Amino acid sequence: MDENSALNMSVSPICRQGDKKCAYVYFSDAGRSAEGIIPDCAIIKNNGFDDDEVAALEDYMKSQLPMLKKMSANVNVMKAFMGDSKDT
Repeated sequence: MDENSALNMSVSPICRQGDKKCAYVYFSDAGRSAEGIIPDCAIIKNNGFDDDEVAALEDYMKSQLPMLKKMSANVNVMKAFMGDSKDT
């Protein structure tokens, strides 16, 4: 990853995929993006990250899974929709 650009991350609220709960983790920096899914900790969409970077993002999701699950559980969709960023 380019050391001069910040990597941004956001987490979706908990979703249902069939009978399974999941959440999406979105990574982006200058012109690149990737979308992962937890608890699988897999990148499912990639636009611009190389294979090593994708592996690093998946490793990050695995190592931070408890935190990512907590973040997802605490997403307030209405506050995010209305632009209230006091809690972030």
